[in-house]
Amino acid sequence: MSEQYEQSELYKLRHTAAHILAQAVLELYPQAKLGIGPPIADGFYYDFDLGIGENGRSQSFHPDDLPKLEKRMRQIIAEKHPLVYEEVSVDEVRQRLADQPYKLELIDELAEKGEPISLYQHDSFVDLCRGPHVANTGQIPADGLKLMSIAGAYWRGDEKRPQLQRIYGTAWPNKKALKAHLAMLEEAKKRDHRLIGRELEIFILDEDVGPGLPLWLPNGNILREELAKLANEMEDKADYVRVATPHIAKESLYLQSGHLPYYEDEMYPVMERDGSKYYLKPMNCPFHHKIYASKPRSYRDLPLRLSEYGMVYRYEQSGTLMGLLRVRGLQQNDAHIYCAESQIEDEFMGVVDLYRSYFDLFGIEKYVMRLSKHSPDKLGVKYVDNGRMWLKAERIIRETMLKYDVPFVEAEDEAAFYGPKIDVQIWSAIGREFSLATNQLDFGVPPRFDLTFTNAQGELETPWCIHRAPLGAYERFIGFLIEHYAGNFPVWLAPEQVRVIPITDEQNDYAQQVAAQLKASGVRAQAMLESDRMQAKIRAAQQMKVPYMLVVGEREAAAGTVSLRKRD
Repeated sequence: MSEQYEQSELYKLRHTAAHILAQAVLELYPQAKLGIGPPIADGFYYDFDLGIGENGRSQSFHPDDLPKLEKRMRQIIAEKHPLVYEEVSVDEVRQRLADQPYKLELIDELAEKGEPISLYQHDSFVDLCRGPHVANTGQIPADGLKLMSIAGAYWRGDEKRPQLQRIYGTAWPNKKALKAHLAMLEEAKKRDHRLIGRELEIFILDEDVGPGLPLWLPNGNILREELAKLANEMEDKADYVRVATPHIAKESLYLQSGHLPYYEDEMYPVMERDGSKYYLKPMNCPFHHKIYASKPRSYRDLPLRLSEYGMVYRYEQSGTLMGLLRVRGLQQNDAHIYCAESQIEDEFMGVVDLYRSYFDLFGIEKYVMRLSKHSPDKLGVKYVDNGRMWLKAERIIRETMLKYDVPFVEAEDEAAFYGPKIDVQIWSAIGREFSLATNQLDFGVPPRFDLTFTNAQGELETPWCIHRAPLGAYERFIGFLIEHYAGNFPVWLAPEQVRVIPITDEQNDYAQQVAAQLKASGVRAQAMLESDRMQAKIRAAQQMKVPYMLVVGEREAAAGTVSLRKRD
């Protein structure tokens, strides 16, 4: 979430709505234990542990609880209770929340860090919270509020911890905004990439393979190949050279890069063989650094742009997995640009321009570029311990973006551990936000690999490295495209571009001739020779969202022509 959103009235409104929900739940289920309840991009949620019921089983919310809770929330809103902030001591907060074990765990962490501990209270409800909130519950528009769904969620996102019950809600400044959001959600259901992906035979997920590890069907693989072809064409124009690297490497590589221990929680567990430790690779950059270091480099060799559609593996928590949008195995449109400091501006803008070319091609009209910076108090813990270089790298990116009038926002404490970056958020045709691409300026890792080049004065110098992935990963980008186009891919990308439909079996031979001629011309086409009626064949082609249908009957066969029908 952006810093701007976290400071907005909408954020405060949703944060307060989460507290009101928690009060309503405690009134309905007095034994409930509270997890956390933050605002999110389009609403809020709160996690609860309802404990063990009289039947000896874990209790769960029921769908008919939501209207009851919503009704009580509106009553609390109407009562206009003030939100009262209070800083308290560790002992006092432990005493006041003694019956809330999840809160006590959070309190212990805050105490260990020496951070201030605060409570917010409205009416009878008290919660561990730093805010912000609206002044009183009456500032929440009752007709802009709705509870949406119930889901399971592991405490702290850890599948080894207890599974809690999560209630999602949404809150908006007025009834009209809520209605527009609900309409967007209805459209999003129709465009759900998981549903369309199965209907159009693009991908499947299988538990025996493993969660978050999609299997690409023939149609999905065509999408991947077309995107790779596009990326290769664009990168050839920009003088990239392609490389390929293994899926596995020794522990020493990731210790050298610094990804261990920074990144270990997101990596698959270590494998041991013949006294050596190996990891599935979670990123491509250490391999590219080794390729750079494989021979002496001169300033005449720079910039060197190494690209790879490389497969990487990240152990995302199971509760965060979602179709293609959040997976554990992904193939990234990755590249690393090694350059001298004097070349950073041109190379960085070359990547930004590449982003914008892709956005134009795919009809992405709304996007935001965010300069993700370090946090000075986390140097040596979360970030490379070199404050001077952090400020220099952030200044270079900021000045470059300003010089070329590229709009961007800034965000603290969201950088990569080795340098600042531009993160790109995009919005689909129905207004849903996706994280897509990144453009990172790395000053921290090249020295760890002793990367050098001989400059014009004959001296050794350390290059800078730009990490870029303008199309992100196949998985997430194709998930985005499925929703963006609702499966109606542009003709160049459509897995099946043309379907030839004979009216009767007598035209089957001619239909096959037409399909063969199209295939010979590089068109993805097939003849539909089933014995179904013509209208059923047309309906089947439309369901598969084939851009063009060529209907052939006796007249077309005799004349060597076709009747053209579009998918719409």
